[in-house]
Amino acid sequence: MKKVFFLILLIPFLAMSQNNAEYAIMENTLLTPNSADVKKFETNIASHNKQFHAEGPFGARVYYIASGENAGSYMWVMGPLPWSAMDSRDESEAHTNDWNSNVQPYISNKTATTYWKFENGLSSFPIDFTLDKLLLDFYDIKRFQGDKVNSAMEKVKKVMGDAYKDMAYGIYMNEMPSTKDGKDMVAVYFFDKYSFMSEDPKFVDSYNKLYGDGSFKNFLKEWGEITQGGSTELWIFQPKLSGLSGEIQAADRN
Repeated sequence: MKKVFFLILLIPFLAMSQNNAEYAIMENTLLTPNSADVKKFETNIASHNKQFHAEGPFGARVYYIASGENAGSYMWVMGPLPWSAMDSRDESEAHTNDWNSNVQPYISNKTATTYWKFENGLSSFPIDFTLDKLLLDFYDIKRFQGDKVNSAMEKVKKVMGDAYKDMAYGIYMNEMPSTKDGKDMVAVYFFDKYSFMSEDPKFVDSYNKLYGDGSFKNFLKEWGEITQGGSTELWIFQPKLSGLSGEIQAADRN
């Protein structure tokens, strides 16, 4: 009975991200190498990925986390792929032995795996591009606020499509959210020059132009009512450690 009640409580939040039977997810695994084994870890994770995660839905990329509470760790990212693909995931002895013998011994206990649903309708991938740097804004969403989150992000997408037609960004929802970690939704921005961090895109002006004077203040008020904080991280793509290249095709994300 307790489990049923728990699932009922989850429904209003999960409903915002599970409208279709099949959708794309990303599997993210935090990997923290032992301080004395960083070089060995990098060599072996690169070998593992190139042997077992170099193509298809199980292809993987590695990012170095350059800021935030996990700075100095790496994020191993597999996908996008549907949940159903997990049924044919490589569980061969060769794959398992390689990971257990050549990767596992060189990482610490600071690890975690999360699954993120790609929100195609709230994201924009207008052009092909090559991965380099990623800015990730995580948000802690208050319970039962899924519809309001979608509404707010739809407004943002309209502004982006009107004023920033060539800017790629992705919205992802945590498939297994926790009330403790504060990472229910993430907005991911892709860029290649650090100067991007100091640029003023005039988003407020663009928002007010589309929705009317003072509308952005109303947006912030609404966003403050449906969220309870957040955090930001900077990730750097590591092509030498990855199985997949950094090439992103817009057609694959739309």
